[in-house]
Amino acid sequence: MSKLRIALLQIAAAGDLQATLNKGRAACREAKALGADIALFPEMFSIGYDIYERPADQWVKEAIAPEDDFVQSFGRLAAELEMAVGITFLEKTDAAPRNTLILFERSGREVLRYSKVHTCDFSAEAALSHGEGFSVCDLDTAAGKVCVGAMICFDREFPESARLLMLKGAEVILAPNACPMEINRLSALRTRAYENMLAVATCNYPDTVPDCNGHSTVFDGVAWLRDEPGVRDMCILEADGSEGIFTADLDLDMLRKYRSSEVMGNNYRRPETYSELAARKS
Repeated sequence: MSKLRIALLQIAAAGDLQATLNKGRAACREAKALGADIALFPEMFSIGYDIYERPADQWVKEAIAPEDDFVQSFGRLAAELEMAVGITFLEKTDAAPRNTLILFERSGREVLRYSKVHTCDFSAEAALSHGEGFSVCDLDTAAGKVCVGAMICFDREFPESARLLMLKGAEVILAPNACPMEINRLSALRTRAYENMLAVATCNYPDTVPDCNGHSTVFDGVAWLRDEPGVRDMCILEADGSEGIFTADLDLDMLRKYRSSEVMGNNYRRPETYSELAARKS
């Protein structure tokens, strides 16, 4: 049986970049001790998503380049621990900064870089520039190759995010987050997993962080099994509100068998009828 252990690092940033780096590295080591194959941080961990308490002209100055030691330290740590690490940060660009995730595989190699496409332009995130698209990677793990994609927080509210990742082959979506995870947002995550037959792993900040409440989740994407009556609860992990490291074991064999024989995902789509979805809003 092929199991992928995902660790959600539901922890707050530590107030400055070096202290946050130290805390993040310690959390990764703890995740490895718990047997994790992937460790995922919440959204924009480099500054703790601290964008509502301060003017934008202050926090945008804290953007860092992907080559910054804060980011690259997690690549080196991924190689040391032989564990994939998904680190999030406010990325410095030639234009406005971006809300970015970099995934390092267990060799320490960067295999995925994703910037939030659906920025919350109705609030503080109007100071950000948005990402240009969705991509996937084949992540090397102890459980074998796994096709992984990413979306960040508000991306969840747009079915197109997960749909595009599914069409590109994603089996697992990593979803850093920073907001209250209540019944409606949790339902959206469940739906993204259900309609695309893929796993969605969401890492939120704990309830000690303003406007966050923990409840990081993993939905495994398997809604039913043919040899079992009724339906399954796809939620294999829902954390409480506390700061901590929470792990879930994703059964890849079960997910792949389900994807090969069931009706969701790409099997009965009618893309020739969807052209209006791609039209620009007026």
